[in-house]
Amino acid sequence: MNITLTVNGNPVTCTIDAETRLLDLLRDTLHLTGTKEGCGEGECGACTVLLDGRPVNSCLVLAAQAEGKAVETIEGLAPGATMHPIQQAFVDAGGVQCGFCTPGFIMSTVALLRRTAQPTDEEIRTALEGNLCRCTGYAKILEAVRLAADRIRESTP
Repeated sequence: MNITLTVNGNPVTCTIDAETRLLDLLRDTLHLTGTKEGCGEGECGACTVLLDGRPVNSCLVLAAQAEGKAVETIEGLAPGATMHPIQQAFVDAGGVQCGFCTPGFIMSTVALLRRTAQPTDEEIRTALEGNLCRCTGYAKILEAVRLAADRIRESTP
């Protein structure tokens, strides 16, 4: 079957099998490997992307369900070697260690900060509850989200 969608602002048309997951379309067909497969069951959040602005586990979404929709991945956040403010905040706050879960955390954070400029710790925890990290203990991740929110607010006129 043929599908047409927008990925990181670019129109894409692909021929896929009906059972192709969005995760596989992104990684195997479009070679956007920043989105990671952790559990493959929607439990870890490593594969989080934004689908029409909402965070989804791409391992649970069929690619056909993205027909006509906009998909944003970690690769689409910043051009070239420049980091998005959220990515930079994760680095600066030490919210990354092995980095495997980081793209999913960042994409969940993007969705949160687009809808809530100054989230409370409770709102941050709720927004990130579908993302698991085995390395950081979460304190640095929460710090990174708060830092990103501050920086984005300060840079917005």
